[in-house]
Amino acid sequence: MGATQLLLVRHGESLGNAAASRAELEGAETIDIPMRDADVPLTETGVRQATAVGAWLGDLDADARPTRAWSSPYVRAASTGELAIAESGIDLRLRIDERLRDRELGITDLLTTRGFEARLPFEAERRRWLGKFYYRPPGGESWADMVLRARSVLADIDLVDDGEHVMIVCHDAMILILRYVCEGLTEAQLLEISQQSAVANASLTRLSRPSGSGLWTADSVNDVSHLADEGAPVTTHSGGMDDRPHS
Repeated sequence: MGATQLLLVRHGESLGNAAASRAELEGAETIDIPMRDADVPLTETGVRQATAVGAWLGDLDADARPTRAWSSPYVRAASTGELAIAESGIDLRLRIDERLRDRELGITDLLTTRGFEARLPFEAERRRWLGKFYYRPPGGESWADMVLRARSVLADIDLVDDGEHVMIVCHDAMILILRYVCEGLTEAQLLEISQQSAVANASLTRLSRPSGSGLWTADSVNDVSHLADEGAPVTTHSGGMDDRPHS
């Protein structure tokens, strides 16, 4: 047995998201964000989005609410979780786990698409050859590396949260990887999903598994209706490189 429901929440818009999108639009080679990835905070829009998640949680029927909550330790994710829980009024303790952190980008960190191609042409060619799932930048991780983290944390969630409804606040790449593991997707299916639409900030993806074992079913994916309900902007910050810095 294990958890029976997963609510995957992407963090609200961050300063890094905004800086990366601005740099891509301006054709810059680097992203101007003077802090390490783990410390990037939410924008004012991100705070509004996190609060909207909390209002949605608070409106859920008691039997549909999350009973456990986990989060990436990165400031933008943990802040989203804390703000949402506070707004919801639900008695939840946010459990921080480093395995839910964003993808490590290594030497490609803070480079735009243009910067990556211009400054690291050999790596750009290597990524095209290996593909998005298996390319590992020097000092960083591939998506396949993230799968190992995801399998590990899901095993622990099943161990300590048997029969529980679990909310996980993390990052767009990790949400896709968690779906890959939980739904038993193939590499091709995962890449197709990632190409069809970006995971929106503060979006909700709900997976269910009533038996507490086996594969999960996606009940809703990338839902942002709660943001409209609360008058919060919808932001995605998609496009450009396969894995955006600070996404």
